[in-house]
Amino acid sequence: MAFGFARRKPAKADGPAVQDLTHDVGGRSLPLRVSENPRARRLTLRIKPGARGLTVTTPVGVPMLEVERFLYRNRAWLEEKLEKAPDRPEVRPGIKIPIRGVNHEIVHEPGRGVTEAVRNADGARLIVRGERIHLPRRVADFLKKEAKAEIGALVEKHAKTVKRPVKSIRYKDTVSRWGSCSSEGNLSFSWRIMMAPRPVIDYLVAHEVAHLVHMNHGPKFWALCEELCPDTKRCKAWLKKNGSALQAIGF
Repeated sequence: MAFGFARRKPAKADGPAVQDLTHDVGGRSLPLRVSENPRARRLTLRIKPGARGLTVTTPVGVPMLEVERFLYRNRAWLEEKLEKAPDRPEVRPGIKIPIRGVNHEIVHEPGRGVTEAVRNADGARLIVRGERIHLPRRVADFLKKEAKAEIGALVEKHAKTVKRPVKSIRYKDTVSRWGSCSSEGNLSFSWRIMMAPRPVIDYLVAHEVAHLVHMNHGPKFWALCEELCPDTKRCKAWLKKNGSALQAIGF
């Protein structure tokens, strides 16, 4: 077992400690975040969606030696889970990535121009122009742009239905959740959701907007979520089954 130090984030004087490390397991070297939580009573281990890293949460004051022992005790479980994790394809010319649930072949064209998705008799393609080295970023930028347009409109529609104001909408590449809603009315979404089918995108927006009314996952919340998105159950199941594959794509 290898347990390598990458960098240490200085903890706030009155806050919990956080360490960013690397951990070798199952033939992979994965980012590992070890963070203290004053409310934690035991060590917990989580694999980030898409197997993009590991997180260990500890009670305050647990020594790193105990974290190493904890990871060693769980190595068999980790190896089994990582073996089942989806492959992590890197965005490059020739591979296909889904856009709104439809697989598009990535085609690189040198020279200036915008990135555009086209569908015709030959199939669906995502044409990416510019220097080859910038292709992954340009694909990500395309998904962000699509997210801002589509999700923004859906937020406006659902927020109007529940009669609640939205303070801001942010788009991030989060690995722990697809979306979030704060008590102040700030919504956040992972732009990767634009690779999911349209009904799933609508479900995610409905889910977060429903939190403007109910900041929990109780029966009233789910009733409102299904009112906003009648296909909630099916879309929720789709995201649970396929979300890790979308998170695994490397940009």
